[in-house]
Amino acid sequence: MPDCARCSAALTSALVCEACGALVPGAAAGDPFAVFGLTTAYTIDARALRKRLLKLSRLLHPDFHGTAEAAQRELAAHHSAELNSAHEVLADDCRRADWLVRHLGGPSEQTERAMPQAFLMEVLEWNEALEAARGSAPGSAPRAALGALAADLEAQRRALLQSLNRLLEPLPATGAPALADARRALNALRYIDRAAGEIAELVLGATAPR
Repeated sequence: MPDCARCSAALTSALVCEACGALVPGAAAGDPFAVFGLTTAYTIDARALRKRLLKLSRLLHPDFHGTAEAAQRELAAHHSAELNSAHEVLADDCRRADWLVRHLGGPSEQTERAMPQAFLMEVLEWNEALEAARGSAPGSAPRAALGALAADLEAQRRALLQSLNRLLEPLPATGAPALADARRALNALRYIDRAAGEIAELVLGATAPR
């Protein structure tokens, strides 16, 4: 990153100078790691990320730029929104992995729709269990089986996140085959999250007061 145009200090964020508080005009959008001044990597220190969020949020807060010209206040508001968007990506394991796969030239979810081969037989069983639960009454055996299904999904989710960590840490080269494997793992995680959401709705519907 270049030095600050106001005080010449080295910039540690693409949005704002942490030495003097000057906003960086025309900051490159779309790179959450540059926004936070972090090395591009899959592994993130959650506590350190939170501390960076609080510090940068203060520097971009409207009160910090309350006496500035309108254009500067607008830039501060824009940068604040970009900071929050970048944090949503970095703080979420799946979103962070998705960004890295795309950034490194891997396939998108539109071009690679498959899931890991070992996962497919379990998906068929889970779909059957969900279909049975949808068509059954509260308190029935298929509904009672949802708790075990939810636990199974959560265990698989943890295993897939561990797989992502192996595939993306250290970061593979641009276009490496590991990126396609990571995309397939992300597709499986997306299925699990949808299924878990449906289970939660079925359980909630069964326990809601009548």
